[in-house]
Amino acid sequence: QLQASGGGLVQAGGSLRLSCAASGFLTDHYTIGWFRQAPGKEREGVACINGDDHSTEYADSVKGRFTISSTNAKDMVDLQMNNLKPEDTAVYYCAADRFSDCIDPPSDFRSWGQGTLVTVSS
Repeated sequence: QLQASGGGLVQAGGSLRLSCAASGFLTDHYTIGWFRQAPGKEREGVACINGDDHSTEYADSVKGRFTISSTNAKDMVDLQMNNLKPEDTAVYYCAADRFSDCIDPPSDFRSWGQGTLVTVSS
């Protein structure tokens, strides 16, 4: 079961930290990613940890600003978001899949948590 939290309202340039409770997924080599969906747009990948080698990947739009990390002991996958921009406003989801890689589209991920809303004001 996945559960995302940490969303909120922040001014442009500010920071937020999202957390995903990923009980049972981290020790079973699942690929876990953060995705987002803005109004009227398709869901897109933001950051991801590959289950096999724990390598990380980021969307070009967030590179250098967002950092994904995992804590096996706590079964948590966090997304630290710095220098937020209004275009980062979206509902953010964490998702996991045993047989997917970070390069795969959101539709390939079979386990999803509920979303958490991030609103960045200008």
